[in-house]
Amino acid sequence: MESEEMSVADARRQFADVLNDAAVRGRITYITNRGRRIAAIVPVPIAETADQDHDPH
Repeated sequence: MESEEMSVADARRQFADVLNDAAVRGRITYITNRGRRIAAIVPVPIAETADQDHDPH
């Protein structure tokens, strides 16, 4: 799976492209602030799997 890192400012400017890359290409984009990963934009199947793995029910 393909991934990349992007600053908050760059992600803000390229938000539509980042979302499209997650949805169409399955790309994970790590959002950074001052070089530190603070969030990730991931394809829905990955997020749903993470939800199931952490669901106590």
